[in-house]
Amino acid sequence: MTFENITVDAPGPVPPAVLLAGIPGSGKSTVAAALAARFARAAHIEVDALQSLIVSGCHWPSPDGDPEADRQILLRARNACLLAGSFAAAGFLPVLDDVVVRRSHLDYYRAQTTAGGLRTVILAPGPDKAWERNNARDKRLTTNWAFLDEAMRAELSDEGVWIDNADLTVAETVDAVLAATGLTPRS
Repeated sequence: MTFENITVDAPGPVPPAVLLAGIPGSGKSTVAAALAARFARAAHIEVDALQSLIVSGCHWPSPDGDPEADRQILLRARNACLLAGSFAAAGFLPVLDDVVVRRSHLDYYRAQTTAGGLRTVILAPGPDKAWERNNARDKRLTTNWAFLDEAMRAELSDEGVWIDNADLTVAETVDAVLAATGLTPRS
């Protein structure tokens, strides 16, 4: 097999990237994977997985205000946007999920996105439901990040589409994301 006549980029318009944001336990990763599965060509970019690629020197976000952790938050966002742009150029809908609660962080995503735009959806089941979900999953956190919900609501209340998914199933949440963003799954 030869590769001389094969191009990576797809003909036609570049799809937008979808960013599912929310606090830990809000359902971002689960909904992002289910949303991507509805499309013939889509990629789920779990931003936490990009951070876990750091073998040594990794600083996970913490409530302590660690400057290196803050720098790595932007590093992983930049890498997620590069990956999203590459998938979009090849005709795949990139669906990213990340804890984004500050306007400056969302603005960074917007500035770094090279896909056909960025559609932001904020999953907001509330801090109690998020903590309950966190305690029921394998990827358990030891820190209660409920305080991030207040910060997110204060800084991002006028941004993106907000979905209260506290009482929604994953499928219902995906339906709500599709309706709110106007994206149409293709087979």
